[in-house]
Amino acid sequence: MRVKICGITSKEAAKEATEAGADLLGFVFAPSKRQITPEKAASIANTLPSFIKTVGIFVNETVENIKKITKQVNLDFIQLHGDESPSFRKQLPYPVIKAFPATEDNFIKVRNFPCDFYLLDSPKGKSRGGNGTVFDWCILKKFNLDHKKLILAGGLSPKNIQQAIATVHPAIVDVSSGVETNGIKDPVKMKQFIKNAKGETDEHDHIY
Repeated sequence: MRVKICGITSKEAAKEATEAGADLLGFVFAPSKRQITPEKAASIANTLPSFIKTVGIFVNETVENIKKITKQVNLDFIQLHGDESPSFRKQLPYPVIKAFPATEDNFIKVRNFPCDFYLLDSPKGKSRGGNGTVFDWCILKKFNLDHKKLILAGGLSPKNIQQAIATVHPAIVDVSSGVETNGIKDPVKMKQFIKNAKGETDEHDHIY
């Protein structure tokens, strides 16, 4: 099981997440309490080992700015977390993660969107994603989605991650507020989350 720690804002948090066993780290470039400047993200990314993949989170940003920031930070993935269209995505020559609120109406869009991974998050709150709430994972059983491309997000924590993986069988799990204490990444919670996530066997992977 691969783990993405999102909302990284410091070299310390990046180092702790890496040492805990994270596979991907996310930088939020959209308005958010975890927003980071491209300059700071680049300084953090430069300290990471090559096996850590970096993800830039954008919400309704221009193609030009996405390309500029991607080059500046040397991002591995672009995560589109707004109302971006399939034609918009096709203008980006990078691996793309497309985020969708987990509602039945969106699951048809998921299948038709040209992306490398799709991220299912809780329905919108005050901001796009990062609302720290869980959606009904069982809703996914109604739809024939490609679980090899599925990233599960939304209210995940050390306490519920094993149940989430057993229910959904995603390719990657994504966490932000669930491994924070008072809005700051907590090394103990990150370590426990990753341990619990990676302790789940992959015996169901062959089903999909």
